[in-house]
Amino acid sequence: MTARNGRVSVGAAAAAATRAAYRQLRRRPPVEARMWQRTNYAGRGVELYGGLAAAAGAATALATARGLSVRARAAAVGAALAAGACGAYDDQKGSPDERGFRMHLGALREGRLTSGGVKLLGIGAAGLAAGVLLKARPLDQLLAGVVIAGTAHAVNLVDVAPGRAAKAVITVGAPGLLRAGTGGVLAAAPVGAAAAVLGDDLSERTMLGDAGAHALGAALGAAIAAANGRIGLLLHAAALVALTGAGDRISTDQRLWNAPGVRHVDAWGRVAHPYG
Repeated sequence: MTARNGRVSVGAAAAAATRAAYRQLRRRPPVEARMWQRTNYAGRGVELYGGLAAAAGAATALATARGLSVRARAAAVGAALAAGACGAYDDQKGSPDERGFRMHLGALREGRLTSGGVKLLGIGAAGLAAGVLLKARPLDQLLAGVVIAGTAHAVNLVDVAPGRAAKAVITVGAPGLLRAGTGGVLAAAPVGAAAAVLGDDLSERTMLGDAGAHALGAALGAAIAAANGRIGLLLHAAALVALTGAGDRISTDQRLWNAPGVRHVDAWGRVAHPYG
């Protein structure tokens, strides 16, 4: 099997596992179905199974992919599952009144642990652990951890409109499929999983939620970390820290999403509503 075929097979495996998990979750919802129902920006009822399925599909493909070292496999699978679990916790326990990176940091300083604080600590720890597995030197390990946790957070930041987060994962991850080696194999899984749920996300049947967005983001971050040396890690980490600092402005500033070119890609495939 060539390297290119290996990446294609990982992406296909992620897509197939995601679709199988999605069908199963819809057929037999975990615990109570109403716990996984939400009202989206347009007032339509959607479910979160797409995110759970994407997390499971990406992790399954990474766990079974050929051509990965034990450390790289453990790093990517562990980061995706830990980020997905933290996101699922926030999906269930989070409050609309407790949102934003600064708010959760402020709560931690006051000795309060919000669901977002659980995500912050849990995904941060998982990112650092994955960085230790992927890189040999302490500084590179730290930067890799920032990239993995930061990418998970960045994908979740844009998950405020149908298909937006899945498109972001595909857009950022697809060029990595052209890269030979560990980075390309790792990138194939989140891209395949995101593509598998994109149609249902755009049709407003499902949404990624925190579980799916964080899991796919962490898996994508692991791919970026594996593919880059110190300079690349520094540049990616700096960009992600800037995105985190921008916070909700990235999510809600319509000037960004209405920019030429961005608006057309962002709106492609989305259901049109008479009010916006």
